Amino acid sequence: MSVAPPMPVREPGRGPARGPVRRIAIGIPLRFRAAAVGAGCLLLALVFGVLAVGGGDYPMSPSDVVRTVLGGGGPAEDFIVHELRLPRVVTALLVGAALALAGAVFQSLVRNPLGSPDLLGFTQGSAAGALLVVVTGGGSAALAGGAVLGGIVTGAVVYALSWRGGLHGHRLVLVGIGATAILTGVNGYLLTRGRLMEAARAMLWLTGSLDGRGWEDVLPLLVAMAVLAPVVLLGCARPLAITEMGDDLARGLGVRVQGLRLVLLTAAVLLTSLAAAPPGPVSFVALTAPHLARRMTGAPGPNLLVATCTGAALLTGADLAAQRLFAGHQLPVGVVTGVLGGGYLVWLLAAQRKAGRI
Repeated sequence: MSVAPPMPVREPGRGPARGPVRRIAIGIPLRFRAAAVGAGCLLLALVFGVLAVGGGDYPMSPSDVVRTVLGGGGPAEDFIVHELRLPRVVTALLVGAALALAGAVFQSLVRNPLGSPDLLGFTQGSAAGALLVVVTGGGSAALAGGAVLGGIVTGAVVYALSWRGGLHGHRLVLVGIGATAILTGVNGYLLTRGRLMEAARAMLWLTGSLDGRGWEDVLPLLVAMAVLAPVVLLGCARPLAITEMGDDLARGLGVRVQGLRLVLLTAAVLLTSLAAAPPGPVSFVALTAPHLARRMTGAPGPNLLVATCTGAALLTGADLAAQRLFAGHQLPVGVVTGVLGGGYLVWLLAAQRKAGRI
């Protein structure tokens, strides 16, 4: 026997209740828009990657690139694509995605649009660990380990200094800004202690460059994304969105707020540190991508998945621009992201000031 659905309740002096209708009219389009934006950013990142692989001294058409990636190219094309160019593109995709995901987590945790590992000291901590390896003559594997260790130590110190009966965003921002200032001075000192060749190598790494990256640079970050991204996107996205409505409400709904923040902060620090190891500290991707994702989707909340796809598209496009802007000369990708991201930061601060928020 079928049961008729309940009729909408009508209050005196009002029309029929529209709660379910509004959920359909608003919730579904927002989800569809977010899915469309994420898919569009991912497709754009892949297009940028194909164009980047096809450029260079041995140009290839997009169809040739796709055919070679799928295993249908000749020996020359196979070597150029799989050994020389594809690792750089995959590194750009992973680094952009990891930085954007970490940036979205930080902005949600501190409830501040300027919350970013670039501004909270974690990127500088990774740079300090990597510089210590460079000036002591360590190799690429040791450099990655130094970057990760420096980021973890910085994250632990910032977390400890920010804790007072719980972790709060305002204190985390202030302590992070102080850590950034201290570590900037430490990094400058480390550069003066290295020999000329070591200092030049360190300066190139500090600008953020994807040139010459191989599969050995891809593997650690790929493993980290495979482990940490599901933890953040599947296990923590919904509780994180709830905490944005207030700690008391989140606790009332069963969210362990401090435990959630510790897990997310650890994941974000690891993602930032591992993303800094291959190219160096690429600036402003972690700050810009979450903002762009929020504006494109029009949805509240951290928008973690869309921000991740946006970051991959941003860094891949910036690396393509770095290779093509000046014929015969490649810019470090960190220069492109720094110029574009710095301009975006100035615009964001102006918009915040105009809105009376700062």
